[in-house]
Amino acid sequence: MDLSGRQLIAYTLEPPYLPVEPATIRRPWIDATPGRYANRCLPMLIANQHGWHILNRGTISVTWNGGDEPEDVRVRADGWTDPPVAHFGSGIVTWRIPYLFRTPPGWNILLRGPANHVKGGATSLEGVIETDWAITPAFHSWRLTDADRTVIWTDGEPICLLVPQRRGDLENWQPQLRDLKSEPRLAEDYLRFAERRAAFSKNDPTGWEKDYFLGRRPGGESPGPDDHQQRLRLRTFAAAEDETT
Repeated sequence: MDLSGRQLIAYTLEPPYLPVEPATIRRPWIDATPGRYANRCLPMLIANQHGWHILNRGTISVTWNGGDEPEDVRVRADGWTDPPVAHFGSGIVTWRIPYLFRTPPGWNILLRGPANHVKGGATSLEGVIETDWAITPAFHSWRLTDADRTVIWTDGEPICLLVPQRRGDLENWQPQLRDLKSEPRLAEDYLRFAERRAAFSKNDPTGWEKDYFLGRRPGGESPGPDDHQQRLRLRTFAAAEDETT
C-alpha cells in the first residue's frame, strides 16, 4: 500500500473499538462563559479542532487514594467491557487504544489530551509516537491529581487527541530574539494596533473588534492572508474500499 501521500490509517486491532472522529469546536465550559464570551478567542477555537478525538465508551469512575501502587487506584466501569487500567501506579490510569496507526514516512503522531478540555482532578499525559514504523499499539494515560477524589469520564467524552507532526520539523526552526524597532514597518503596525485596541477597549469595554477573527489587519484597513482560517474541516476516518473488487 502506498503511504507516500497524507494518509492517516488506523488499523483495527481486537474489539471493542473506541470511536475516532474529528475534534469538535465546542467546549461546554466555553459556551458557559457569560455571553459565551470565550468563543471570541479564535486561536482557542482552532486549537479545539486541531486533530482527531478518540472517545470514551461507557461511564468510567476512577478514585486514587494517593499511594504509589497500582492497587491504590480503583477503576469502575459501567457499560463498557474494556475499561482503563492502573498498572503503572502513581495515580495513573491508562486506556488501551485499539488501533495501530500508520502515517507517511517521516511523520509522527502526538497523542495528547483534548485541547481546552477541562478535567477536574486529572491531567492528560502526552506522548509522541513514530507511527511510520512502530508496531506497538497506542495507549493513552491520565494522571489523577487529587487523592480521594472520584473522577468520571462519561460516554462519548474525548479522552485524547491525535495530531500528526512531521518528524524533525521542530529541530529545523531557528529561534531568534530581536528588538521590534529593528523592523520599522512591523513596529509601526503594532503601535497603531495597540493604540486602536486601547481606544476601542476604553470606548466599548465589552465590545468585540473582530479584526483577528475575520482575518483582517488592525483597523480593517487591509485584508489579512488568503488562507486565514476560522474553522477546520478535518476528514473522518472512512472505511477503505475492498481492494479485491
